[in-house]
Amino acid sequence: MVAVAQPVTDIAETAAADPAAALRAEMGRLWHRVIERRAPHVLQTVLSTDADLPGDETAIPCLQAANIWFQLTRIIDENTAMRSRRMVEAAQGPEAVEGSFAKALTTLDPKMTQADFAALTRHLSVGPTLTAHPTEAKRVTVLEIHRRIYRHLVSLETQRWTPRERDEILQDIEAEIDLLWMTGELRMERPSLRDEIEWGLQFFRDALFDAVPQLFDRFATATEARFGAGNDITPCVRFHSWIGGDRDGNPNVTAEVTRDALARARRAILARYLEDIATAAARISITSRIVALPPEAEAPIRAIVNRSPDAKRLASRNPGEIFRQALTAIGARLRAMQDQSGGAGYPSVSHFIADLRSLEAGLQAVSAQRLAARFIAPLRMRAETFGFRTTTLDIRQNSTVITATLAEIWGLSGPAPAPGSADWSQRLRAELGRSGLVHVNRSHLSETARDLLDLLALMRDARISDDPEAIGPFILSMTRSADDMLAVYLLARHAGFGAEKLDLRVVPLFETIDDLRHAPAVFDAVLAVPLAERSLRSRDATVEVMLGYSDSNKDGGFLCSTYELDKAQRRLTASLARHGLRPVFFHGRGGSVSRGGAPTGRAIAAQPVGTVQGRLRLTEQGEVVSSKYANRGTALNQLELLASSVLCHLPARVQPVADPESNDALEALSGLSQTAYVTLMSQPGFIDYFQQASPVEELAMLKMGSRPARRFGARSLADLRAIPWVFAWSQNRHMITGWYGFGSAISAFRQVRGAAADRLLAEMFDRHKLFRLMVDEVEKSLMLTDLAIAADYAGLVEDADLRARIFGLISAEHAASLEALRRLTGSAQPGLRFPNMHDRFRTISPQLARINRLQVALLRRARTEPGFATSVPLMQSMNCIAAGLGWTG
Repeated sequence: MVAVAQPVTDIAETAAADPAAALRAEMGRLWHRVIERRAPHVLQTVLSTDADLPGDETAIPCLQAANIWFQLTRIIDENTAMRSRRMVEAAQGPEAVEGSFAKALTTLDPKMTQADFAALTRHLSVGPTLTAHPTEAKRVTVLEIHRRIYRHLVSLETQRWTPRERDEILQDIEAEIDLLWMTGELRMERPSLRDEIEWGLQFFRDALFDAVPQLFDRFATATEARFGAGNDITPCVRFHSWIGGDRDGNPNVTAEVTRDALARARRAILARYLEDIATAAARISITSRIVALPPEAEAPIRAIVNRSPDAKRLASRNPGEIFRQALTAIGARLRAMQDQSGGAGYPSVSHFIADLRSLEAGLQAVSAQRLAARFIAPLRMRAETFGFRTTTLDIRQNSTVITATLAEIWGLSGPAPAPGSADWSQRLRAELGRSGLVHVNRSHLSETARDLLDLLALMRDARISDDPEAIGPFILSMTRSADDMLAVYLLARHAGFGAEKLDLRVVPLFETIDDLRHAPAVFDAVLAVPLAERSLRSRDATVEVMLGYSDSNKDGGFLCSTYELDKAQRRLTASLARHGLRPVFFHGRGGSVSRGGAPTGRAIAAQPVGTVQGRLRLTEQGEVVSSKYANRGTALNQLELLASSVLCHLPARVQPVADPESNDALEALSGLSQTAYVTLMSQPGFIDYFQQASPVEELAMLKMGSRPARRFGARSLADLRAIPWVFAWSQNRHMITGWYGFGSAISAFRQVRGAAADRLLAEMFDRHKLFRLMVDEVEKSLMLTDLAIAADYAGLVEDADLRARIFGLISAEHAASLEALRRLTGSAQPGLRFPNMHDRFRTISPQLARINRLQVALLRRARTEPGFATSVPLMQSMNCIAAGLGWTG
């Protein structure tokens, strides 16, 4: 059942035994009342999950009701997780909380000194990167309603409410659920890029601007408890974004859009600073008539006032109140930057931070530390983290576009060499080494080529602005050779960069299995080119490398992809060390298991020893952003989990693999699983099965993002984006992207190695973090797989022989995977080892199953009955299934 209305007296009794169950029952009652009010004729249909959903227009309110309940369940789970964390901390202390800084510090060497820790953490850095990948089906308006419901649930936890006051909160929640119903969850128009930019910034306004100072406070508290006072806490989180900078496969992202994204992000943080300054000025009413500042503390604050053109007016307006005078002067400089009114603003972020530090020191000098901690320190921490930018905007483009643009430029002066040829490589290196270049007349270029050069020029200008960190690296997707990276450097020179060293970070994105294997050789070749070597080598001898989970999974399956990513990190770390460099890995993770969506703490813990070293970046995509960063408390815990997990890698040193036997086993399992996976992909007619047995072709109706589902208009499997690939296999409950090949690999490994295989696999399951993570995520995928429902989708395949052949292979591999899982875990049913996830899925599974069955019926009618109107219920079914599973792609 989805939910059953429960009497209030029963809810009260349940609350004493199980607060989460009580909350779920309370929310179910409110949800029930909304359906009774808005669509009473479908209430019994919604609650009775034994029968199929109707295929007529009645399906629309049924699906709407189910989707709202799935959304409410997620909010309840988020609230329950937060409450559990607080209860553990209250009862056992922060050291007992998984993912806390306090717990992470208990894992460090007991002999580590404060100085050692300070040296190690000086470069601690985690970089969550928000992306606009089209995996978020919910509208911003709906997300805001979710946030208000969450905040009401937090309010309900307070014990001070009278029955009347508590009932008012419940009425407010019911009103928000009612608003969800009246708003509707579907986008009827595809969001614009401006919509996506504002969507991303809203998480900062709602949660992240407030969460960051609290994160630093937690870090400071934990380090003081471990090492004593006196630690200088530096920012350990740097936010990046691709929203407005990612043009890979999205022709709508132009240089002008990127410029607009930079401006909007800048205005967002300046607006927050002005709010903070106004609040501080209103509260810090210290007057020199009562408290005199020491001269050494007063002088820098007086200088802030004197630098203002309105210094005399400030002094007369707030006589004797030097803190208010200084805060007003700071606000005026920020307002000038916001209004773009010339040179009255700050020349750099560091000047702004210096003024804030002067105010902090002044307050501490008059023993007003608490005022400094409440009103100035959080502002300074925001400035150190968000600068004048909110996020660092990364730029991404596909190597195909880079190559085509360079060929176009060369073609203006005569025949260009063939890309990938020896002549192409030779000319590329020759021109990179030339001190002077003949710059091309851009008016002779295509619109795409002109825009790329304009973009590079914008990146050059941003790097010399008042916040150079406003623009991030140039991420080159589908990097396959050194020539791909070198071409970016040469185009940058055509866009106005210098000839000695380019202030442009080019980050290769290795995505396919083959590309991951060739990555070290690519860097060796790039570093052999003097200009590229000088440009790549940063002051701290680090080189950023991005690893793609999506395409490597689509290329080789889950098991193979996971191990190849692990190997690539080890090999790149060793290879770059020979050049005196060390990598900073940027993980292109998505929300689903097959796109790297494993639990943050365990995924980082399973990274190869010596390859993290305190610095890590990862993408946060679509619905993952909503689930992690929509609310301040959740955002704070997610950031602490991310940073503390990286902190645990700090003491590690680069070292050889400690367990060659396990590594050899993983190599074998990876190869065996890839063979099984590729065998399925290469089956004759497989693409037809995929397209007919899933809603992948109908996905375009779901207005999830501004980017098309295919690259460059291609129709082949190779060019299908990984997101719709995973989306389709999730919707039809095959889920093969999360487990296919696992059963064959384990079975073949056991056949070859006999009894020794069982011993080794058991040891690896107990001790090897990466293998344990693989098995756990396979099990979760198998828990969500339903072959009975999958067979219904397979029934949409027109060719009966094709249907039987492909579905037969999937069924056989499914059985083998279940058997392999049983042997490894001893569990007869997938998911039992994850009780929270299992219980939640068990409660929604009956409703989800009949939504799947309805979707099959709608797909069949849409494909066989001309003119059959299915768009709204079909889109609703996609939304519902995505909400129930917790992801789209």
